[in-house]
Amino acid sequence: MTNPKKLYRPNAGVMLFNRDGKVFVAQRKDLPINSAAPHMVHPWQMPQGGIDKGENPETAAIRELREETSVVSTRPIGEVPNWLSYDFPTDLAKKLLKGKYVGQRQKWFAMLFIGDESEINIHQPDGGKHKAEFCEWRWEDLSKLPDLIVPFKRDIYLELTAYFADIPEKIRRGSVS
Repeated sequence: MTNPKKLYRPNAGVMLFNRDGKVFVAQRKDLPINSAAPHMVHPWQMPQGGIDKGENPETAAIRELREETSVVSTRPIGEVPNWLSYDFPTDLAKKLLKGKYVGQRQKWFAMLFIGDESEINIHQPDGGKHKAEFCEWRWEDLSKLPDLIVPFKRDIYLELTAYFADIPEKIRRGSVS
């Protein structure tokens, strides 16, 4: 008998702030801007990825950040206390992650980037140890993030921008360093 319980992949993400209070976003290589798929017209996102068995969410978030961007110079500045989840669109759910999951449940962390931008390398992340997932990156205003993400993740980004809304001002005032 099939288990009717929906399976959500455990996932961790990083909202990486620079010293100006802007957030790192990157354009996915597999979701081009002019995609014919209507649910993939907003290909920018923050670093995120699966949590390995036995790995804690913060360790996973730091690992995913390094594997996707090469960034290691960070300082933790916040954490969403609860897990956030989203469903994949039906047509994607069958293709993504071998159809095992209907979506992802995520734990999110805010981190301050304390390195030099030359550390960021999305084309050969983690010294070339990992396949590049992104083709472009930029720093963006926190308030613009929900409009940059694929629509099926938009609610998560709305929650994140609301939860971390005070961080850019704290950074600019110098109360986060």
